[in-house]
Amino acid sequence: MAEDAGEAVKDATEAVAGRFQRFRAFIRRNRLLNTTWRIGVFTVGVTVLAGGLVMMIAPGPGILGIIVGLAILATEFAWAQRALHRAKAAAEKAREKALDPRTKRRNTILAVVGGLLAGALIIAYLVIYEFTLPWNITDYTPWDAKP
Repeated sequence: MAEDAGEAVKDATEAVAGRFQRFRAFIRRNRLLNTTWRIGVFTVGVTVLAGGLVMMIAPGPGILGIIVGLAILATEFAWAQRALHRAKAAAEKAREKALDPRTKRRNTILAVVGGLLAGALIIAYLVIYEFTLPWNITDYTPWDAKP
C-alpha cells in the first residue's frame, strides 16, 4: 500500500514536471514571451537576493535569502548558476568548520566568558550609579516635585 502511494506521488510529480517543461518550451519559442519571462525571473531573483543582503545586517536569515535568490536566478542565467555553486561550496566549508569539535568548544568557552563579563559589567554599573529596585522606590515621580 505504501509503495502504491509512493508511486502515485512519483507519477504526479512527473506529470507536473512534464507540464512545466512543455510550458517553458512554449515560452522559449516565442521571443517576446521568453524575454518577458526572463525579466520576471530576474526581477524576482534580484529582489529575493537583495532581501537576503539586507538581512545580513538586519534580523533575518540572510544567507538563506541569498541562496534562494541565486537559485531563482540560476533557473535562467548561467552566471547565477556558477555563483550558486560557489555559494553552496562556501556554505559547506563553513558548516564543516563550525562542526569541528575544537571550534565548538572554543565558541562555547568564549560565549560563557562573554556572558559572565557582560553580567559583571551590568552589576558594576548598577552598583556605581546606585540603582534602586522598583519595589524600593518611595516617590514615583520622575522629576523633582518642588513648588
